[in-house]
Amino acid sequence: MTREPLRFAMVTTFYPPFNFGGDGIYVQRLAHALSARGHSVEVIHDTDAYRTLSGHDPDSMPEEDGVKVHRLRSSASFLSSFSVHQLGRPTNHRAQLRELLTNRFDVIHYHNVSLVGGPGVWSIGTGIKLHTAHEHWLVCPSHTLWRDNRELCDEKRCLRCVLRHRRPPQLWRATGLLDREAKYVDMFLMLSQSAADNHRRFGFRAPMTVVPSFLPDRAEAPDPDSDSMERRSPYFLFVGRLEPIKGLHNVIPAFDDALAADLLIAGTGQQEPELRRIAQGRRNVRFLGRKSMRELHALYRDALAVITPSQCYEVFPMVVLEAFREGTPIVARDLGPYPDIVNKTGGGLLFRTELELRSCLHRLVANPSEAAELGCKASLGFSQHWSEDVAMAAYFDVIRKAAEARGMGDVLAKLSPDP
Repeated sequence: MTREPLRFAMVTTFYPPFNFGGDGIYVQRLAHALSARGHSVEVIHDTDAYRTLSGHDPDSMPEEDGVKVHRLRSSASFLSSFSVHQLGRPTNHRAQLRELLTNRFDVIHYHNVSLVGGPGVWSIGTGIKLHTAHEHWLVCPSHTLWRDNRELCDEKRCLRCVLRHRRPPQLWRATGLLDREAKYVDMFLMLSQSAADNHRRFGFRAPMTVVPSFLPDRAEAPDPDSDSMERRSPYFLFVGRLEPIKGLHNVIPAFDDALAADLLIAGTGQQEPELRRIAQGRRNVRFLGRKSMRELHALYRDALAVITPSQCYEVFPMVVLEAFREGTPIVARDLGPYPDIVNKTGGGLLFRTELELRSCLHRLVANPSEAAELGCKASLGFSQHWSEDVAMAAYFDVIRKAAEARGMGDVLAKLSPDP
């Protein structure tokens, strides 16, 4: 509890329903967690990027409960997004951002700002300024550290790489703009130590700290009918986009007749036709398509384990927390944040090669009691490290330290316990 609510602004490119992936969902989750604690929260996001990339508006725009949403929009969505992409600064929406962000908030929290204003948006507005890195955009034009669209990046060769990703080079990355604008941000928040290490390795020198990702306690019950077909045999679960960087093409061959378990694949993506060709003739591999969160609860809960085989550096995969919340362990590639997650909790197994992956799968099928024990550790790890209360405590600690460093007594007063 606080004496007076803090005023928060969330600035982001994507926000539901104008979003494709997890960054928009994370912002929405954080906004509602803060609102539920009595704080004033406004979200400022760009609709031009989503309309440019998707070619349409969302079917519906539900009202936000307790959160005010400002949806920036221009008549020339492509030109608006492309100009920000190239210049690294707000263009069409600059005046509106200034009006919204100046002298109105205690904390301005930036998220994915790649197309809402680039690094140039950090200098706009007043208050404590935070930025959460949901991808590796700060050090990588393609956001993923996946060099030439085929391998992990270990050194910068950005021009050739971005062309192979079929993206236009960004002019502002050659000007030192990011380093100059980063000085306006009090703290950059990393969702894993792996992400922080990668940023340092590729030359990012601004102040960083790790603040855990989180999920709220599950509010709705699982759909009792959603998994009736899937219960017939033990199964492993993959949840996510069907793209080459996710590594699912390395997993499907492990599901041969010698493995007495199914692989259920929940998701869609560009690689789906290729993956279906790889799975042809394998009766224990099933594609479920896109599933609702309510349907996924039951799928997570009853799986032997969730397989997370990503070939690139994840920042922090929400799939892990969704599995851990249901008491389900992971079988993860020994890369990025996964070693730290597994070593910290004991809630899964790691693999590096396809042979090691096969060994992990057969081990859990032969020893369901071990899978259950790993699941208990996963559930405990979720409660200890990534529950909403744990994440909010770490988040407010960052705000307190920033307020102390800047001598912002008004913010510190709002953070003082209510007598």
